Amino acid sequence: MRIGALAAQLAALAILPIVVVGVINRVKSRWAGRKGPPILQLAFDLRRLLRKRAVYSATTTGVFQLAPWLALAAALTAALIVPIVVAPVLAFRLDFVAFAYAWGLGRVALMLGALDTGSAFEGMGASREATFGALLEPALFLVAVALCADTGAGSLAGGLALRPHDPASIALWVASIAALLIVVTVECARMPVDDPTTHLELTMIHEVMILDHSGPDLAVLEYTAGLKLVTGLALVANLTNPVPSAAGELAGAAGVVGMIVALAIVVGCVESLTARLKLRVVPQYIAIALGAGVIALLATAWRLGAGT
Repeated sequence: MRIGALAAQLAALAILPIVVVGVINRVKSRWAGRKGPPILQLAFDLRRLLRKRAVYSATTTGVFQLAPWLALAAALTAALIVPIVVAPVLAFRLDFVAFAYAWGLGRVALMLGALDTGSAFEGMGASREATFGALLEPALFLVAVALCADTGAGSLAGGLALRPHDPASIALWVASIAALLIVVTVECARMPVDDPTTHLELTMIHEVMILDHSGPDLAVLEYTAGLKLVTGLALVANLTNPVPSAAGELAGAAGVVGMIVALAIVVGCVESLTARLKLRVVPQYIAIALGAGVIALLATAWRLGAGT
């Protein structure tokens, strides 16, 4: 059963990043009045990059070459902790700590790879990534602790099973969704924090850190970015899945996948209708997630206190 669950989860993680990125790009193209690329365009791009040869600068070391693969391993580890089509493959008590630090490890790998190039532009992007990541992690921990404490579950999957049924749980549910949506936009370098389509180094965060990567290394980083996006959207999708747990595992999995695709459409609309925030405003944007996390924790404390 564990092998079957792993196979199902890996199959979903192989397909969904390509589909989600394709849906977002198609929605953005529609808003711009264009037909847009095929939904599976990322798969064609990855195949093209994998057939090329990577080019390395004379100033880089093995750290630069290892960084994409370490980032991929970290993103995959985090993805296996989140339920998507089946129960999470890696589920244990306080696994949300491992989830947060897996994302953090991937972030550090990208930063070290960028710094290893000796480029001032990539160092600037790494500095921004470190700043925003340090500000964002407390929000993720606050929400995870609040969800697990309220549901009495020791794992992230159990916390995501929360469904509102009283005023305190409604406040917790809404605040958690708001905080997680901001976490996804910052972690995955999406609008309004970063524009994934920009080519101006002075305004980039994620893209500027991978400027020197090419060939298979760039393919790994592009897929890793899509994988992190799917994982982040899966957190929100599990909280908002309209299919009741009594409907069965297959219906629940279909509900989560459908919500991930629906959230991808929302992301495409948001990126088409909003402008990127000024860098000095991004900490204030992250502060909203922190505030929502505090509200979620207070709602949980009030509810648990009222029940005793």
